[in-house]
Amino acid sequence: MKIGAENRTKVIVAAVLGALALILVVRMMFPSLPSEPEATGVVPSVPAQPQVRPALRGRPGGHRAAGPPHSIDPSLRYDWLKASEDTKYEGNGRNIFMAQAEIPQPVASAKEKEEEAKGPPPPPPPPPINLKFYGYASRPGQPKKIFLSQGEDVFIASEGDIVDRRYKVLHISTTSVEIEDVLSNNRQMIPLTQS
Repeated sequence: MKIGAENRTKVIVAAVLGALALILVVRMMFPSLPSEPEATGVVPSVPAQPQVRPALRGRPGGHRAAGPPHSIDPSLRYDWLKASEDTKYEGNGRNIFMAQAEIPQPVASAKEKEEEAKGPPPPPPPPPINLKFYGYASRPGQPKKIFLSQGEDVFIASEGDIVDRRYKVLHISTTSVEIEDVLSNNRQMIPLTQS
């Protein structure tokens, strides 16, 4: 097989990539090989303990508990238990069971406290009834009728009638009439006016 000059750069690139792939495969298959040789023959002073990864079964979310490193030694470590018993939680006032911190409530000023002590302002008074009582008619054997005006409109009514689809005539006397606003339950005495 003859390799042409035009494919020479492609062959070089392929050879370099093949060598890198071979190195990566060897490192993956033999991870215990040292990545760089030690220059000195000094042995570390702390003996290395083999690490054992705990099984993730039975833990929510598959998270490992943070704590001292685990070893193969299955004996119970009383010093670790004692250290965990003596730990006291001294928080900074934040509730650790809430996802976000509570927003502090603003402090009310003296003027705001004074307004709160007074309570809410009283509701506004109902609007006045704008009818004018300017007369009545009384015939023997018939109920009294009154004459009420509102602007240019004149209404004739007796006790119990509703005027202008809003005002109910409650009681008629010779000097005044008692009217109720059925929308706001406002009662008002309207005196007889002279025209």
